[in-house]
Amino acid sequence: MTARTPSPWTGREDGPGPEHARWHQRIRVLDDSDDGTDGPHVALLGFRTDEGVRRNRGRVGAAEGPEALRRALAPMALHGSLARGAVALVDRGDAVTVGEDLEGGQERAAALTAAALESPDGLLTIVLGGGHETAWSSYLGLRRSRRLDEGTRWGVLNLDAHFDLREEPRATSGTPFAQMASAEQEAGRKLDYMVLGIAEASNTGALVDRARELGVRWWTDEQCLEAGAAGIRAAVEEFAAGLDVLYLTIDLDVLPAATAPGVSAPAAYGVPLPLISAAVRAAAGSGALALLDVVELNPSLDLDARTARAAARLVDDAVRTVAAGLPH
Repeated sequence: MTARTPSPWTGREDGPGPEHARWHQRIRVLDDSDDGTDGPHVALLGFRTDEGVRRNRGRVGAAEGPEALRRALAPMALHGSLARGAVALVDRGDAVTVGEDLEGGQERAAALTAAALESPDGLLTIVLGGGHETAWSSYLGLRRSRRLDEGTRWGVLNLDAHFDLREEPRATSGTPFAQMASAEQEAGRKLDYMVLGIAEASNTGALVDRARELGVRWWTDEQCLEAGAAGIRAAVEEFAAGLDVLYLTIDLDVLPAATAPGVSAPAAYGVPLPLISAAVRAAAGSGALALLDVVELNPSLDLDARTARAAARLVDDAVRTVAAGLPH
């Protein structure tokens, strides 16, 4: 008899009422026979993958990120419409990269993502990665959903120390935005791409030149620090103001190594968590945010679950902000 893996959605229970509500008490894990998405809801799904990190010669382990992130979210307190259940939380399960078949894994994750985005009452779809190869599957899911009709203005905001614009023979965790730019160009469109947190020491001149060629907008980690929370909020709001649909991707290596040691490439400098949170809340409050993914959490490298807790806080910030924007 095979032992079952304990559910990550467990934790302390202080009582049955909304005043005691936590994530693990409100989330509903869906199965094949349970759509469970009637009424306003936030959908989570996982992409268990680190083949892209391996191909990029990084430190593998991000495939265990989705479960670690769920465990970090589970005990967090809920408030308002989330606590009352007026906005539901649903877990759609995981897509998996099997062995070295990254492309097959990305197709499975794209299908899960598109299904979540297609739900008419979905407020936000959240993908728990996985390496940053998750971003390509997120893009595919968004492109294949009805969220991007002809003429829809959309863009991607990346909170990241890296451009991830590498040109490689095979997809890796360092290629997703080059893949997106190429796909958009082939369709006669231009990728609207902004990055906050770029570490100049971690990006070659060739990558900077490529970013310029593609019209990427970016701030370095130093510029983020100089601008502070108010400046970052203003930059995100300006970017989102021209969009109908916003896709936000958070690579946890944008955070300082002391905050996020559990990533493939820890940041010597990084952008402090409160500033990254300001960007997340600005994106979530824009009214355009449809898709969020959080990537590069590697539990085997994490210290005291610091990275998982930081990631969970950012997810919770986004969910609370989106729920707070609904009419009461």
